[in-house]
Amino acid sequence: MNDMTLGPCTIVDVTRRTTAVVKAQSALDELPQAQRQMRAALGAVLPKLDVGVIGQSCTLWHPPNEGLLAMEAGVLVARSFEPAGEVVPSALPAGRAAHFMLHGAFDDLPRAWQTLFDWCDEQDLELAGINWEIYGDNPAQPQAALYALLK
Repeated sequence: MNDMTLGPCTIVDVTRRTTAVVKAQSALDELPQAQRQMRAALGAVLPKLDVGVIGQSCTLWHPPNEGLLAMEAGVLVARSFEPAGEVVPSALPAGRAAHFMLHGAFDDLPRAWQTLFDWCDEQDLELAGINWEIYGDNPAQPQAALYALLK
């Protein structure tokens, strides 16, 4: 098991953030390959788009349905744009969200999400079923901000 630094779980107010994404559904055991394929497709098109400043990478996802995880792998962008092939405009939602910060390897994401969901259960928080991750941009110190939108 990797070293995962656990920060506190909190409730935060989040604003809507525009994204450029590739949407897909994937079986849980195929998530790493699906993410790599989606990010490769995004990387091939993104430089050709007029999206303004490109920010951090992110993934929005919904709870699995019949073994498939619906997700949007993308990046934060300054403005919306016309779809280009698989790359389409989307957004991270606004509202109140449960938040947890993972400092450590992305292999620990499942455990980090479980930490956040367990905390939400303990707090009797009602989840909206929209979750997302925003990744740090320093590969030497991996980190991911996890958000679960609240009802």
